[in-house]
Amino acid sequence: MTESAANKEADGDTCHRVKPGRNGTVRNRQYRQPKSCCLDEAKVHQKTCNGGLYGRPFIESFEETPMLLAVLTYMGYGILTVFGYLRDFLREWKIEKCHIAREREEQRDFVPLYQDFENFYTRNLYMRIRDGWNRPICSVPGAKMDLVERVSHDYNWTFSYTGRAVKDVVNMGSYNYLGFAENAGPCTNAAAAVTLKCGVGVCSTRQEMGNLDRHEELEKLTARFLGVEAAMAFGMGFATNSMNIPALTGKGCLILSDELNHASLVLGARLSGSTIRVFKHNNMQSLEKLLRDAIVHGQPRTHRPWKKILILVEGIYSMEGSIVRLPEILALKKKYKAYLYLDEAHSIGALGANGRGVLDYFGLDPSDVDIMMGTFTKSFGAAGGYIGGRKELIDYLRCHSHSAVYATSMSAPVVEQIITSMKCIMGEDGTTIGRERIRQLAENTTYFRTRLQELGFIIYGNKDSPVIPMMLYLPAKIGAFVREMLKRNIGVVVVGFPATPIIESRARFCISAAHTKETLDMVIVGSLWQPAVEGFT
Repeated sequence: MTESAANKEADGDTCHRVKPGRNGTVRNRQYRQPKSCCLDEAKVHQKTCNGGLYGRPFIESFEETPMLLAVLTYMGYGILTVFGYLRDFLREWKIEKCHIAREREEQRDFVPLYQDFENFYTRNLYMRIRDGWNRPICSVPGAKMDLVERVSHDYNWTFSYTGRAVKDVVNMGSYNYLGFAENAGPCTNAAAAVTLKCGVGVCSTRQEMGNLDRHEELEKLTARFLGVEAAMAFGMGFATNSMNIPALTGKGCLILSDELNHASLVLGARLSGSTIRVFKHNNMQSLEKLLRDAIVHGQPRTHRPWKKILILVEGIYSMEGSIVRLPEILALKKKYKAYLYLDEAHSIGALGANGRGVLDYFGLDPSDVDIMMGTFTKSFGAAGGYIGGRKELIDYLRCHSHSAVYATSMSAPVVEQIITSMKCIMGEDGTTIGRERIRQLAENTTYFRTRLQELGFIIYGNKDSPVIPMMLYLPAKIGAFVREMLKRNIGVVVVGFPATPIIESRARFCISAAHTKETLDMVIVGSLWQPAVEGFT
């Protein structure tokens, strides 16, 4: 390569002849924005020839499961299944010592409440590693937390509490991205003051006697924070999706949903009665094909035009650590005249120089997104969700959303926590704490991802995502990893089948601005399953 050619490539003026990998993504590559496209679109994913849609490098890393690990994983589940059926046989003949898993005698003539395989999986696989989940905590879920100590004498079927607590466990599982889950500081003081004034419960819906002045202020502040005309707050993040999507679409409408969308989006789409079609995760070729087919063919049988086409995506996918390719989705949305529903549950507060989510991260106009949804449960350290957009949209939802009409309104101290933390992020509290936390989160994310990659761990997701999945693969590692980490005073979340594909079990780290470099080093050392690592202090 000549010097001039090398300089052009460094400037992003040439196209890279690269092969798409998992779900159409190019693994471990930096995606440059060429000024001219010289590649066959059938061979190279659209993002490598996007004509400058991205104003920053977009780097995501996914690695296919190695063949040996895939075979060993399937063998592991196979062995567990065989021994499971053997244990069921021993239970039936009352040879197995643990009889808790057997049906009660008075229920033997009942129709089974659960599917047979679900029962089998719970009895013989999940129960073996159940101690890794649902651990009760007895402190603020900040950078460190206290866990209630518990033991089991019947293979995790029941737990008993010792009365002691495991102190100062490093919290790598909470979605406390900006560190606002705390019991001291301005947010806590403001929430406490409002509690004394308004109490904890509202005991009514917004349309009756549950509409507080703090609710009105929260919605105005949220709209200003998002840069939209109006916003509406809801008491539950899950219900924000599942109860509002049915109000927006119905029979004769088409929903195009990313295959990795959260369960709340999936439920909302199903409840709407709309036709649902799924496109491959972050794959613009798959999405465009569905859009083109929808325009050309229309509704099944009648071939009438769809009343509405709604695209459902998330800002950050919490199981993959992936960031949505929003610039490309917006381009397709405008090209085919569709609507876009953006779920920013994990990205709001955690992405962008101002903490305003993926739109801020990519430098896009909020008016290009039709429905902006997010939650207050993560970066804001509170509860509930919101929807932002045009004033006509919000006015419509106030009358037609089940979550707005029938659900009890948000608790006053929760509202105050959101208002105070949001003003802190926006800098309206007169300090730079919010901006410093956003910067610290970005630094912690980069540092932790880099160190794990340097040590040879296989991790998924975007380089700027604070959700960092680390692959475990083998089923035996799921329980072993979470137990060994707790021995080192580190609390982690592990995920396996059926929440993930059977050969992609993982540990999921959630980075917080409250974490220090020393804390992250402690977690990295603990992940190596040895007392110390040369070069670490």
